[in-house]
Amino acid sequence: MPDFKHTHAAHCESGVMSSMLRHHGLNLSEAMVFGLSGAMVFAYLPFIKMGGMPLIAYRMMPKAIIKGLQKNIGLQMAMQTFSKPQEGTKALDALLAEGKIVGAQTSVFWLPYFPDEMRFHFNAHNLIIYAKEDQNYKISDPVFEYPVESDVKGLEKARFAKGIMAPKGLLYYPEFVPQQVDFETVIPKNIAKTAKTMLKTPVPIVGIKGIRYLAKHIRKLGNKDRRYAKLFLGHIVRMQEEIGTGGAGFRYVYASYLDEASVILKNDKLFEASKMMTEVGDEWRDFALMIAKAIRSKKDEDIDYDALADKLNAVAASEAEVYERLLKAF
Repeated sequence: MPDFKHTHAAHCESGVMSSMLRHHGLNLSEAMVFGLSGAMVFAYLPFIKMGGMPLIAYRMMPKAIIKGLQKNIGLQMAMQTFSKPQEGTKALDALLAEGKIVGAQTSVFWLPYFPDEMRFHFNAHNLIIYAKEDQNYKISDPVFEYPVESDVKGLEKARFAKGIMAPKGLLYYPEFVPQQVDFETVIPKNIAKTAKTMLKTPVPIVGIKGIRYLAKHIRKLGNKDRRYAKLFLGHIVRMQEEIGTGGAGFRYVYASYLDEASVILKNDKLFEASKMMTEVGDEWRDFALMIAKAIRSKKDEDIDYDALADKLNAVAASEAEVYERLLKAF
């Protein structure tokens, strides 16, 4: 069994990559992993459905953190998918026998150690498998405080779940890990790219424009079927607060990244931006609470869609101010 240390994290993919890199000698916090990967974004994708509702993303798509780190810091990863569960299990066992720790993409719903109240059909959950004893895998799942275990069939079912973002048994592990990062070059470049993506992307469903586009759709809910309108609002809260770290959570993680970056680069402007981004996270939480209170009402006419849209537009304005500040930080 490798000398592996489990770490509880805010988000699965950034937590997995932080633990994996630390195990291989590159000590990067989860926040630094998230920031350096350039995964911060917002996208409202009405043409992609989850449970019949449009996808609302508060970070880049699954695997973007892994791929972003490869591009930005010189990390080299091996990534494998499989057509048959038996092939995927055999490959995993072979890698563990070599002493490797292995990342895997899974479905939350089918992981046997998840309590029933935490199960939902989300196929992009990441974890680390670091050993196998008898017929049980030793697992470091970032959302749990302590290491957990799964039997062979349970993990196999989670790794080969069907549906949107089907994991297809994805396994990944480092082939080369740099032992240092050129922060002076990488941090300013990544921050500028993230800020420009959020502020200047011409596509109306991405970045600050995407947030305002969602606000426009909320405003129109008053003309929709009342049941659908409540489901839509509930879906916003779920995507923001329950799936991964959601909107507010990713803003807090990025704020931590800016805080760390300000120390590394001795840049007070980044520290100020970090405080502003923390306040943006608070505003996202206030928005979610506002929706939750509205949909709990038994009277449909009590839902003020204009007020909800106005609040989201205010969040967009606050977040845009942070990125504008970041573009002037270097």
